[in-house]
Amino acid sequence: MTRGMVVAPQPEAVEAGAIVLMNGGNAVDAAITCALVQTVVDPMMCGIAGFGSLQFYLPRRGVHTVIDCHGRAPQATRPDMWLDLIESEAPDGFGFVLKGRVNDIGYPSITVPGSLKAYHEALTRFGTIAWKDALAPAIAYAEQGFAIRPHVYHFWNLVEEGRVPHSERLRATPGARAIYVKPDGAIRKPGEILKNPDLARTYRRLAQEGVESFYQGTLAKEIAADMARNGGLITCDDLKDYRTEENAPLWGTYRGLRLSTNRPPGGGIMVLEMLNILENFDLTALGHNSPEYIRVVSEAMKIATSDKDNCVGDPRFVDVPAERLLSKDYARAKADAIKRGVVHRVERLKQPAELGHTTQVCAVDAEGNVVSMTHSLGMPSGVVTEGLGFMYNGCMAVFDPRPGRAGSLAPGKARFTAMCPTIVFQGERPFLAVGAPGGTYITMGVLQAILNVVDFGMTAQEAVAAPRFCATSDAIDVTNRIPRFVTRELEDRGYAVRRSHLSYHFAGVHAIRIQNGRWDGGADPGRDGMALEV
Repeated sequence: MTRGMVVAPQPEAVEAGAIVLMNGGNAVDAAITCALVQTVVDPMMCGIAGFGSLQFYLPRRGVHTVIDCHGRAPQATRPDMWLDLIESEAPDGFGFVLKGRVNDIGYPSITVPGSLKAYHEALTRFGTIAWKDALAPAIAYAEQGFAIRPHVYHFWNLVEEGRVPHSERLRATPGARAIYVKPDGAIRKPGEILKNPDLARTYRRLAQEGVESFYQGTLAKEIAADMARNGGLITCDDLKDYRTEENAPLWGTYRGLRLSTNRPPGGGIMVLEMLNILENFDLTALGHNSPEYIRVVSEAMKIATSDKDNCVGDPRFVDVPAERLLSKDYARAKADAIKRGVVHRVERLKQPAELGHTTQVCAVDAEGNVVSMTHSLGMPSGVVTEGLGFMYNGCMAVFDPRPGRAGSLAPGKARFTAMCPTIVFQGERPFLAVGAPGGTYITMGVLQAILNVVDFGMTAQEAVAAPRFCATSDAIDVTNRIPRFVTRELEDRGYAVRRSHLSYHFAGVHAIRIQNGRWDGGADPGRDGMALEV
Protein backbone atom coordinates (compact mmCIF):
# COMPACT_ATOMS: atom_id res chain seq x y z
CA MET A 1 0.00 0.00 0.00
CA THR A 2 1.27 3.47 -0.87
CA ARG A 3 1.43 5.42 2.37
CA GLY A 4 2.45 8.95 1.38
CA MET A 5 5.01 11.40 0.06
CA VAL A 6 7.58 13.76 1.55
CA VAL A 7 9.29 16.61 -0.29
CA ALA A 8 12.11 18.75 1.14
CA PRO A 9 15.50 20.24 0.18
CA GLN A 10 17.55 17.62 2.11
CA PRO A 11 17.59 13.94 1.03
CA GLU A 12 18.49 12.73 4.52
CA ALA A 13 15.50 14.52 6.01
CA VAL A 14 13.14 13.33 3.27
CA GLU A 15 14.23 9.74 3.80
CA ALA A 16 13.73 10.01 7.57
CA GLY A 17 10.19 11.29 7.05
CA ALA A 18 9.45 8.63 4.44
CA ILE A 19 10.57 5.86 6.79
CA VAL A 20 8.11 7.15 9.37
CA LEU A 21 5.34 6.82 6.77
CA MET A 22 6.52 3.32 5.86
CA ASN A 23 6.31 2.36 9.53
CA GLY A 24 2.68 3.51 9.77
CA GLY A 25 3.10 7.11 10.91
CA ASN A 26 0.99 9.91 9.49
CA ALA A 27 1.95 13.04 7.54
CA VAL A 28 2.46 15.04 10.74
CA ASP A 29 4.85 12.42 12.15
CA ALA A 30 6.74 12.45 8.86
CA ALA A 31 6.91 16.24 8.61
CA ILE A 32 8.16 16.78 12.17
CA THR A 33 10.71 13.96 11.93
CA CYS A 34 11.87 15.45 8.63
CA ALA A 35 12.09 18.92 10.17
CA LEU A 36 14.19 17.70 13.11
CA VAL A 37 16.65 16.01 10.75
CA GLN A 38 16.79 19.24 8.73
CA THR A 39 18.01 21.05 11.86
CA VAL A 40 21.03 18.73 11.86
CA VAL A 41 21.89 18.36 8.17
CA ASP A 42 21.12 21.97 7.16
CA PRO A 43 22.05 23.79 10.37
CA MET A 44 22.35 27.29 8.89
CA MET A 45 18.89 27.03 7.36
CA CYS A 46 16.89 25.98 10.39
CA GLY A 47 17.16 24.87 13.97
CA ILE A 48 15.45 24.47 17.32
CA ALA A 49 16.34 28.12 18.05
CA GLY A 50 14.53 29.33 14.95
CA PHE A 51 10.96 30.19 13.92
CA GLY A 52 8.37 29.00 11.45
CA SER A 53 4.82 28.52 10.22
CA LEU A 54 3.09 25.13 10.02
CA GLN A 55 -0.20 24.37 8.25
CA PHE A 56 -2.06 21.13 8.97
CA TYR A 57 -5.07 19.75 7.08
CA LEU A 58 -6.30 16.57 8.80
CA PRO A 59 -9.77 15.84 7.38
CA ARG A 60 -10.63 12.69 9.34
CA ARG A 61 -10.01 14.58 12.59
CA GLY A 62 -11.79 17.71 11.42
CA VAL A 63 -8.61 19.75 11.88
CA HIS A 64 -7.41 22.54 9.63
CA THR A 65 -5.12 24.91 11.47
CA VAL A 66 -1.91 26.92 11.34
CA ILE A 67 0.63 26.98 14.15
CA ASP A 68 2.94 29.98 13.96
CA CYS A 69 6.12 30.13 16.00
CA HIS A 70 7.50 33.53 15.03
CA GLY A 71 10.61 34.77 16.78
CA ARG A 72 9.71 37.59 19.17
CA ALA A 73 11.80 40.57 20.17
CA PRO A 74 13.00 40.18 23.78
CA GLN A 75 11.45 42.36 26.48
CA ALA A 76 14.64 44.41 26.68
CA THR A 77 14.00 45.68 23.11
CA ARG A 78 13.35 49.42 22.66
CA PRO A 79 11.84 50.99 19.51
CA ASP A 80 14.67 53.51 19.05
CA MET A 81 17.63 51.52 20.33
CA TRP A 82 19.25 51.25 16.89
CA LEU A 83 17.90 54.43 15.30
CA ASP A 84 21.29 56.14 15.12
CA LEU A 85 22.98 53.08 13.57
CA ILE A 86 21.05 52.89 10.27
CA GLU A 87 23.16 52.64 7.13
CA SER A 88 20.67 51.29 4.57
CA GLU A 89 17.79 48.96 3.77
CA ALA A 90 17.66 45.89 1.56
CA PRO A 91 15.79 46.80 -1.66
CA ASP A 92 13.56 43.76 -1.25
CA GLY A 93 12.59 44.95 2.22
CA PHE A 94 14.23 42.03 4.02
CA GLY A 95 16.20 43.77 6.70
CA PHE A 96 18.32 46.78 7.53
CA VAL A 97 22.08 47.23 7.58
CA LEU A 98 23.33 48.85 10.79
CA LYS A 99 26.72 50.09 11.92
CA GLY A 100 28.63 47.31 13.54
CA ARG A 101 26.10 44.84 12.07
CA VAL A 102 24.68 44.51 15.60
CA ASN A 103 21.33 43.27 14.25
CA ASP A 104 22.95 40.87 11.80
CA ILE A 105 25.40 38.79 13.81
CA GLY A 106 26.08 38.12 17.45
CA TYR A 107 24.00 37.95 20.61
CA PRO A 108 21.87 41.13 20.16
CA SER A 109 20.57 39.79 16.82
CA ILE A 110 18.64 36.90 18.41
CA THR A 111 14.87 36.85 18.89
CA VAL A 112 13.11 34.53 21.34
CA PRO A 113 12.89 31.25 19.38
CA GLY A 114 9.75 29.20 18.86
CA SER A 115 10.51 26.33 16.47
CA LEU A 116 11.16 23.68 19.11
CA LYS A 117 7.90 24.39 20.91
CA ALA A 118 5.96 24.22 17.62
CA TYR A 119 7.54 20.92 16.58
CA HIS A 120 6.57 19.38 19.91
CA GLU A 121 3.05 20.81 20.00
CA ALA A 122 2.32 19.61 16.47
CA LEU A 123 3.59 16.12 17.11
CA THR A 124 1.90 15.59 20.46
CA ARG A 125 -1.44 16.98 19.25
CA PHE A 126 -1.66 15.62 15.72
CA GLY A 127 0.96 12.90 15.39
CA THR A 128 0.97 9.25 16.39
CA ILE A 129 4.61 8.61 17.35
CA ALA A 130 6.46 9.52 20.52
CA TRP A 131 8.60 12.65 20.78
CA LYS A 132 11.72 10.60 21.50
CA ASP A 133 11.12 8.55 18.36
CA ALA A 134 10.78 11.68 16.22
CA LEU A 135 14.11 12.90 17.62
CA ALA A 136 15.93 9.60 17.07
CA PRO A 137 16.93 10.09 13.39
CA ALA A 138 18.18 13.61 14.11
CA ILE A 139 20.26 12.30 17.02
CA ALA A 140 21.74 9.61 14.78
CA TYR A 141 22.78 12.13 12.12
CA ALA A 142 24.29 14.43 14.76
CA GLU A 143 26.31 11.58 16.28
CA GLN A 144 27.31 9.70 13.14
CA GLY A 145 27.58 12.73 10.89
CA PHE A 146 26.32 13.67 7.45
CA ALA A 147 28.06 14.41 4.17
CA ILE A 148 28.11 18.13 3.43
CA ARG A 149 26.05 18.73 0.30
CA PRO A 150 26.79 21.25 -2.49
CA HIS A 151 24.02 23.68 -1.55
CA VAL A 152 25.02 23.62 2.14
CA TYR A 153 28.60 24.47 1.17
CA HIS A 154 27.41 27.17 -1.23
CA PHE A 155 25.49 28.92 1.54
CA TRP A 156 28.29 28.58 4.04
CA ASN A 157 30.55 30.49 1.66
CA LEU A 158 28.05 32.99 0.27
CA VAL A 159 29.04 36.66 0.40
CA GLU A 160 26.20 39.18 0.17
CA GLU A 161 27.17 42.80 -0.29
CA GLY A 162 26.50 44.84 2.84
CA ARG A 163 26.09 41.75 5.02
CA VAL A 164 28.46 39.78 7.18
CA PRO A 165 29.89 36.93 5.02
CA HIS A 166 28.33 33.65 5.98
CA SER A 167 31.70 32.07 6.63
CA GLU A 168 32.15 34.60 9.43
CA ARG A 169 28.95 33.34 11.03
CA LEU A 170 30.56 29.91 11.26
CA ARG A 171 33.51 31.51 13.03
CA ALA A 172 31.61 34.08 15.10
CA THR A 173 31.72 32.28 18.45
CA PRO A 174 33.84 29.51 19.98
CA GLY A 175 30.81 27.21 19.97
CA ALA A 176 30.29 27.70 16.23
CA ARG A 177 33.96 27.34 15.37
CA ALA A 178 34.18 24.05 17.25
CA ILE A 179 31.53 22.56 14.97
CA TYR A 180 32.13 24.09 11.56
CA VAL A 181 35.80 25.07 11.31
CA LYS A 182 38.66 22.59 10.96
CA PRO A 183 41.84 22.95 13.05
CA ASP A 184 43.62 24.62 10.12
CA GLY A 185 40.91 27.32 9.95
CA ALA A 186 39.23 25.99 6.81
CA ILE A 187 35.50 25.39 6.50
CA ARG A 188 34.51 21.84 5.74
CA LYS A 189 33.95 21.03 2.04
CA PRO A 190 31.34 19.03 0.10
CA GLY A 191 31.59 15.33 0.77
CA GLU A 192 33.29 15.76 4.14
CA ILE A 193 31.49 14.31 7.14
CA LEU A 194 30.28 16.73 9.78
CA LYS A 195 29.51 15.39 13.24
CA ASN A 196 27.91 17.43 16.01
CA PRO A 197 28.07 15.44 19.28
CA ASP A 198 27.04 18.49 21.32
CA LEU A 199 23.78 18.74 19.39
CA ALA A 200 23.21 15.00 19.85
CA ARG A 201 23.59 15.44 23.60
CA THR A 202 21.18 18.40 23.59
CA TYR A 203 18.60 16.38 21.67
CA ARG A 204 18.97 13.47 24.08
CA ARG A 205 18.32 15.92 26.90
CA LEU A 206 15.19 17.16 25.13
CA ALA A 207 14.05 13.55 24.68
CA GLN A 208 14.56 12.83 28.39
CA GLU A 209 13.75 16.15 30.07
CA GLY A 210 11.09 17.34 27.63
CA VAL A 211 10.85 20.46 25.53
CA GLU A 212 10.10 22.64 28.55
CA SER A 213 13.76 22.23 29.54
CA PHE A 214 14.52 24.66 26.71
CA TYR A 215 11.96 27.21 27.89
CA GLN A 216 12.00 27.00 31.67
CA GLY A 217 14.34 24.20 32.74
CA THR A 218 18.05 23.47 32.81
CA LEU A 219 18.60 24.33 29.15
CA ALA A 220 16.80 27.65 29.58
CA LYS A 221 19.13 28.58 32.43
CA GLU A 222 22.20 27.74 30.35
CA ILE A 223 20.87 29.77 27.42
CA ALA A 224 20.00 32.82 29.55
CA ALA A 225 23.36 32.72 31.34
CA ASP A 226 25.20 32.70 28.01
CA MET A 227 23.10 35.64 26.79
CA ALA A 228 23.82 37.62 29.96
CA ARG A 229 27.57 37.01 29.67
CA ASN A 230 27.72 38.19 26.07
CA GLY A 231 25.31 41.12 25.75
CA GLY A 232 22.29 39.18 24.50
CA LEU A 233 18.79 40.49 25.15
CA ILE A 234 17.04 37.19 25.93
CA THR A 235 16.34 36.33 29.58
CA CYS A 236 14.84 33.38 31.43
CA ASP A 237 11.54 35.27 31.54
CA ASP A 238 11.56 35.71 27.74
CA LEU A 239 11.94 31.97 27.28
CA LYS A 240 9.40 31.06 29.95
CA ASP A 241 6.78 33.44 28.54
CA TYR A 242 7.09 32.30 24.91
CA ARG A 243 3.92 30.91 23.35
CA THR A 244 3.14 29.73 19.84
CA GLU A 245 0.08 31.14 18.09
CA GLU A 246 -2.64 29.04 16.51
CA ASN A 247 -5.13 30.42 14.02
CA ALA A 248 -7.57 29.25 11.41
CA PRO A 249 -6.01 29.58 7.95
CA LEU A 250 -6.36 32.77 5.92
CA TRP A 251 -8.52 31.95 2.90
CA GLY A 252 -8.66 33.26 -0.64
CA THR A 253 -9.85 32.18 -4.08
CA TYR A 254 -8.27 32.03 -7.53
CA ARG A 255 -10.07 30.97 -10.70
CA GLY A 256 -12.61 28.93 -8.75
CA LEU A 257 -10.04 27.29 -6.49
CA ARG A 258 -9.78 27.91 -2.75
CA LEU A 259 -6.46 28.62 -1.05
CA SER A 260 -5.54 28.38 2.62
CA THR A 261 -2.39 29.98 3.96
CA ASN A 262 -0.97 31.64 7.07
CA ARG A 263 -1.98 34.97 8.57
CA PRO A 264 0.17 38.06 9.24
CA PRO A 265 2.90 38.52 10.17
CA GLY A 266 3.34 35.65 7.71
CA GLY A 267 3.45 36.19 3.96
CA GLY A 268 0.24 34.41 2.97
CA ILE A 269 -1.64 37.70 2.64
CA MET A 270 0.78 38.75 -0.11
CA VAL A 271 0.21 35.54 -2.09
CA LEU A 272 -3.56 36.00 -1.95
CA GLU A 273 -3.36 39.69 -2.88
CA MET A 274 -1.20 38.95 -5.92
CA LEU A 275 -3.50 36.15 -7.06
CA ASN A 276 -6.50 38.46 -6.72
CA ILE A 277 -4.82 41.00 -9.00
CA LEU A 278 -3.69 38.41 -11.54
CA GLU A 279 -7.13 36.81 -11.71
CA ASN A 280 -8.08 39.82 -13.85
CA PHE A 281 -5.70 38.73 -16.63
CA ASP A 282 -5.72 35.84 -19.08
CA LEU A 283 -2.23 34.71 -18.16
CA THR A 284 -2.40 31.62 -20.34
CA ALA A 285 -3.04 33.77 -23.40
CA LEU A 286 -0.09 36.03 -22.50
CA GLY A 287 2.23 33.02 -22.63
CA HIS A 288 4.40 31.66 -19.85
CA ASN A 289 7.34 33.98 -19.12
CA SER A 290 6.63 36.16 -22.14
CA PRO A 291 7.62 39.83 -21.80
CA GLU A 292 4.03 40.87 -21.12
CA TYR A 293 3.50 38.02 -18.65
CA ILE A 294 6.61 39.02 -16.71
CA ARG A 295 5.55 42.68 -16.76
CA VAL A 296 2.05 41.96 -15.45
CA VAL A 297 3.13 39.54 -12.74
CA SER A 298 6.01 41.81 -11.70
CA GLU A 299 3.68 44.75 -11.25
CA ALA A 300 1.44 42.62 -9.01
CA MET A 301 4.54 41.65 -7.03
CA LYS A 302 5.55 45.28 -6.56
CA ILE A 303 2.07 46.34 -5.46
CA ALA A 304 1.93 43.57 -2.84
CA THR A 305 5.46 44.40 -1.69
CA SER A 306 4.59 48.05 -1.09
CA ASP A 307 1.41 47.09 0.75
CA LYS A 308 3.41 44.70 2.91
CA ASP A 309 6.03 47.33 3.70
CA ASN A 310 3.44 49.91 4.67
CA CYS A 311 0.69 47.87 6.27
CA VAL A 312 1.61 44.32 7.26
CA GLY A 313 3.16 43.43 10.59
CA ASP A 314 2.43 41.64 13.83
CA PRO A 315 -1.37 42.00 14.34
CA ARG A 316 -0.81 42.32 18.09
CA PHE A 317 0.96 45.61 17.38
CA VAL A 318 -0.25 46.70 13.93
CA ASP A 319 -3.79 47.12 12.58
CA VAL A 320 -3.36 45.13 9.37
CA PRO A 321 -6.04 46.16 6.80
CA ALA A 322 -6.53 42.59 5.60
CA GLU A 323 -10.09 43.12 4.37
CA ARG A 324 -8.98 45.96 2.08
CA LEU A 325 -5.82 44.22 0.84
CA LEU A 326 -7.76 41.06 0.00
CA SER A 327 -10.77 42.80 -1.55
CA LYS A 328 -11.54 41.75 -5.12
CA ASP A 329 -12.51 45.36 -5.86
CA TYR A 330 -9.12 46.58 -4.64
CA ALA A 331 -7.43 43.95 -6.80
CA ARG A 332 -9.50 44.95 -9.82
CA ALA A 333 -8.47 48.58 -9.44
CA LYS A 334 -4.81 47.60 -9.24
CA ALA A 335 -5.21 45.33 -12.27
CA ASP A 336 -6.78 48.16 -14.25
CA ALA A 337 -3.76 50.34 -13.47
CA ILE A 338 -1.44 47.60 -14.73
CA LYS A 339 -3.50 47.31 -17.93
CA ARG A 340 -3.11 51.06 -18.47
CA GLY A 341 0.66 50.65 -18.25
CA VAL A 342 1.09 52.29 -14.85
CA VAL A 343 4.50 51.40 -13.38
CA HIS A 344 4.39 50.95 -9.61
CA ARG A 345 7.30 52.23 -7.53
CA VAL A 346 8.68 50.58 -4.41
CA GLU A 347 10.36 52.89 -1.92
CA ARG A 348 13.70 51.65 -0.63
CA LEU A 349 16.82 52.84 1.11
CA LYS A 350 19.34 51.46 -1.36
CA GLN A 351 21.13 48.27 -0.42
CA PRO A 352 21.55 44.85 -2.04
CA ALA A 353 19.04 42.16 -1.22
CA GLU A 354 19.36 39.60 1.53
CA LEU A 355 18.67 35.93 1.22
CA GLY A 356 16.81 34.28 4.04
CA HIS A 357 18.06 31.03 5.54
CA THR A 358 14.99 28.86 5.63
CA THR A 359 13.73 25.42 4.65
CA GLN A 360 10.48 23.71 3.67
CA VAL A 361 8.66 20.41 4.18
CA CYS A 362 5.56 19.14 2.37
CA ALA A 363 4.05 15.81 3.40
CA VAL A 364 0.88 13.92 2.51
CA ASP A 365 -0.45 10.50 3.51
CA ALA A 366 -3.04 7.93 2.48
CA GLU A 367 -5.58 9.26 5.00
CA GLY A 368 -5.72 12.58 3.14
CA ASN A 369 -3.63 14.50 5.68
CA VAL A 370 -1.58 17.36 4.22
CA VAL A 371 1.21 19.31 5.93
CA SER A 372 3.07 22.31 4.58
CA MET A 373 5.60 23.85 6.94
CA THR A 374 8.34 26.42 6.58
CA HIS A 375 10.94 26.95 9.31
CA SER A 376 14.06 29.02 9.51
CA LEU A 377 16.87 30.79 11.32
CA GLY A 378 16.29 33.91 9.26
CA MET A 379 19.82 35.28 8.90
CA PRO A 380 21.73 33.03 11.36
CA SER A 381 23.27 34.88 14.29
CA GLY A 382 26.51 32.93 14.33
CA VAL A 383 25.95 32.26 18.04
CA VAL A 384 26.29 28.74 19.41
CA THR A 385 26.25 28.36 23.18
CA GLU A 386 29.28 26.20 23.96
CA GLY A 387 28.25 22.62 24.61
CA LEU A 388 24.73 22.91 23.16
CA GLY A 389 25.50 22.48 19.45
CA PHE A 390 22.74 24.58 17.84
CA MET A 391 22.89 28.03 16.26
CA TYR A 392 20.39 30.74 17.22
CA ASN A 393 18.30 32.74 14.77
CA GLY A 394 19.30 36.27 13.78
CA CYS A 395 15.80 37.64 13.23
CA MET A 396 16.34 41.07 14.79
CA ALA A 397 17.92 42.11 11.45
CA VAL A 398 14.54 42.34 9.74
CA PHE A 399 12.90 44.73 12.22
CA ASP A 400 12.72 48.36 11.10
CA PRO A 401 14.96 50.47 13.38
CA ARG A 402 12.76 53.50 12.63
CA PRO A 403 9.96 53.87 15.22
CA GLY A 404 6.35 54.25 14.17
CA ARG A 405 6.31 51.83 11.25
CA ALA A 406 4.61 48.49 10.68
CA GLY A 407 7.88 46.62 11.14
CA SER A 408 9.36 48.75 13.94
CA LEU A 409 11.05 47.27 16.99
CA ALA A 410 8.98 46.60 20.10
CA PRO A 411 9.29 44.16 23.00
CA GLY A 412 7.39 40.94 22.36
CA LYS A 413 6.79 41.79 18.71
CA ALA A 414 7.23 39.39 15.77
CA ARG A 415 8.67 40.75 12.56
CA PHE A 416 7.14 40.17 9.13
CA THR A 417 8.17 36.94 7.44
CA ALA A 418 7.44 35.95 3.86
CA MET A 419 6.88 32.35 4.94
CA CYS A 420 3.61 31.20 3.37
CA PRO A 421 2.96 27.45 3.60
CA THR A 422 -0.08 27.15 1.35
CA ILE A 423 -2.63 24.52 0.33
CA VAL A 424 -4.77 24.90 -2.80
CA PHE A 425 -8.15 23.16 -2.84
CA GLN A 426 -10.41 21.99 -5.66
CA GLY A 427 -13.75 22.16 -3.91
CA GLU A 428 -13.19 20.45 -0.57
CA ARG A 429 -10.20 18.37 -1.68
CA PRO A 430 -6.57 19.49 -1.43
CA PHE A 431 -4.97 19.88 -4.85
CA LEU A 432 -1.55 21.41 -4.17
CA ALA A 433 0.65 21.80 -1.09
CA VAL A 434 3.42 24.31 -1.62
CA GLY A 435 5.97 26.38 0.26
CA ALA A 436 9.52 27.64 0.03
CA PRO A 437 12.60 29.07 1.71
CA GLY A 438 14.16 32.27 0.38
CA GLY A 439 13.58 35.46 2.38
CA THR A 440 11.20 37.88 0.68
CA TYR A 441 11.57 35.80 -2.47
CA ILE A 442 9.38 33.14 -0.81
CA THR A 443 6.03 34.69 -1.70
CA MET A 444 7.17 35.30 -5.27
CA GLY A 445 8.36 31.72 -5.74
CA VAL A 446 5.19 30.25 -4.24
CA LEU A 447 3.06 32.55 -6.41
CA GLN A 448 4.76 31.39 -9.60
CA ALA A 449 4.49 27.71 -8.65
CA ILE A 450 0.73 28.15 -8.14
CA LEU A 451 0.35 29.96 -11.47
CA ASN A 452 2.41 27.28 -13.21
CA VAL A 453 0.13 24.51 -11.93
CA VAL A 454 -3.23 26.30 -12.20
CA ASP A 455 -2.83 28.42 -15.35
CA PHE A 456 -0.36 26.30 -17.29
CA GLY A 457 -1.19 22.76 -16.17
CA MET A 458 2.30 21.87 -15.00
CA THR A 459 3.15 18.98 -12.73
CA ALA A 460 4.65 19.81 -9.35
CA GLN A 461 8.19 19.18 -10.60
CA GLU A 462 7.66 21.22 -13.76
CA ALA A 463 6.14 24.03 -11.70
CA VAL A 464 9.03 24.37 -9.25
CA ALA A 465 11.69 23.93 -11.94
CA ALA A 466 10.39 26.52 -14.42
CA PRO A 467 12.51 29.70 -14.68
CA ARG A 468 11.47 32.33 -12.15
CA PHE A 469 11.69 36.08 -11.82
CA CYS A 470 11.10 38.44 -8.93
CA ALA A 471 10.16 42.09 -8.39
CA THR A 472 10.51 43.26 -4.80
CA SER A 473 11.92 46.64 -5.85
CA ASP A 474 11.67 48.82 -8.93
CA ALA A 475 13.89 46.36 -10.82
CA ILE A 476 12.85 42.99 -12.22
CA ASP A 477 15.27 40.24 -11.24
CA VAL A 478 15.42 37.20 -13.54
CA THR A 479 17.16 33.85 -13.50
CA ASN A 480 19.69 33.14 -16.20
CA ARG A 481 17.36 30.75 -18.06
CA ILE A 482 14.97 33.53 -19.03
CA PRO A 483 16.11 34.50 -22.54
CA ARG A 484 17.77 37.83 -23.18
CA PHE A 485 15.41 38.54 -26.08
CA VAL A 486 12.61 38.49 -23.50
CA THR A 487 14.31 40.82 -21.03
CA ARG A 488 15.46 43.11 -23.86
CA GLU A 489 11.82 43.87 -24.62
CA LEU A 490 11.20 44.71 -20.96
CA GLU A 491 14.21 47.01 -20.97
CA ASP A 492 12.90 48.69 -24.11
CA ARG A 493 9.75 49.46 -22.11
CA GLY A 494 11.82 51.20 -19.45
CA TYR A 495 12.25 48.44 -16.87
CA ALA A 496 15.54 47.89 -15.09
CA VAL A 497 16.33 44.18 -15.37
CA ARG A 498 18.91 42.42 -13.21
CA ARG A 499 20.07 39.03 -14.44
CA SER A 500 21.21 36.45 -11.90
CA HIS A 501 24.09 34.17 -12.79
CA LEU A 502 22.02 31.33 -11.31
CA SER A 503 19.74 29.11 -13.36
CA TYR A 504 17.55 28.36 -10.33
CA HIS A 505 16.90 31.23 -7.92
CA PHE A 506 14.30 33.38 -6.15
CA ALA A 507 13.21 30.94 -3.44
CA GLY A 508 13.58 27.18 -3.30
CA VAL A 509 10.04 26.02 -3.97
CA HIS A 510 8.83 22.55 -2.98
CA ALA A 511 5.38 21.16 -3.69
CA ILE A 512 3.12 18.12 -3.87
CA ARG A 513 0.26 17.99 -6.37
CA ILE A 514 -2.70 15.73 -5.59
CA GLN A 515 -4.71 14.74 -8.65
CA ASN A 516 -7.09 11.83 -9.20
CA GLY A 517 -5.95 10.21 -5.99
CA ARG A 518 -2.28 10.29 -7.02
CA TRP A 519 0.62 12.42 -5.83
CA ASP A 520 3.41 13.99 -7.80
CA GLY A 521 6.09 15.93 -6.01
CA GLY A 522 8.48 18.68 -6.97
CA ALA A 523 11.81 19.52 -5.33
CA ASP A 524 13.49 22.73 -6.49
CA PRO A 525 16.52 21.76 -8.64
CA GLY A 526 18.44 24.69 -7.18
CA ARG A 527 18.56 22.87 -3.84
CA ASP A 528 19.77 19.38 -3.00
CA GLY A 529 16.42 17.80 -2.17
CA MET A 530 13.98 15.28 -3.55
CA ALA A 531 10.41 14.05 -3.57
CA LEU A 532 9.99 10.53 -2.21
CA GLU A 533 6.82 8.43 -2.36
CA VAL A 534 6.55 5.31 -0.22
